[in-house]
Amino acid sequence: MQANSSYLEQRFKISSKNSDSFDVIVKDFKTLQSYKENSEKMLECVLNKSQNYCTPDEIWLLEHEKVFTLGVAAKKEHILNQDISIPIIQTDRGGQVTYHGPGQLIVYFMINLKRANIGVRTLIDSMENSTIKLLLENNIISHTRKGMPGVYTGEINSDKNYKKIASLGLRIKKNCSYHGLGLNVTIDLTPFSWINPCGYKGLEMIRMIDLNKDISIEKVKQQLSRHLLRSLYEYID
Repeated sequence: MQANSSYLEQRFKISSKNSDSFDVIVKDFKTLQSYKENSEKMLECVLNKSQNYCTPDEIWLLEHEKVFTLGVAAKKEHILNQDISIPIIQTDRGGQVTYHGPGQLIVYFMINLKRANIGVRTLIDSMENSTIKLLLENNIISHTRKGMPGVYTGEINSDKNYKKIASLGLRIKKNCSYHGLGLNVTIDLTPFSWINPCGYKGLEMIRMIDLNKDISIEKVKQQLSRHLLRSLYEYID
């Protein structure tokens, strides 16, 4: 494990059936990250990866400063409170409007999909299924919903009795992925009431700590990164 002033870095060697072995770097950021600055670094990483086949895949674990973000298809009418002081940033990820802030675990995936032999659908399934396994490890039952990306708690077959605990938003450029998922761990949910989260009117959000009081971001980072490495790369520690 290598240490930086703002993050810890772990490197994993991945054996591939379809290419030479390659590395995956997991970066665990220890300070709140600016969304704008982080997005610029993420895009720079992806562009470098697309030009250099040997560049390691990277998974970033972090928390953002308070910010609303708009996906490429986002509609401004989903911002219900026009007087909010929290920044609103247009992004190039998929999806609608959402909120990020302290207490929400963000996971970004800078993956060479071709080299890792991972399709976009497989990447999405791995993100959702790893989150579901992480939640189950913490005694929280969750599920996916047809036509609604992300992970939800509550009744699986109900049209009303469910709440969203994790959101997804990706972009693919030159066979490389970026952006990722946001998991509500201890985040203040109030700002979600100022928008239609993910473009769904009345969609309720929920946090891990609402369902299990023995929760911390650091604990969740370790658990989720382990599930993701197993799901995406069949890595066994």
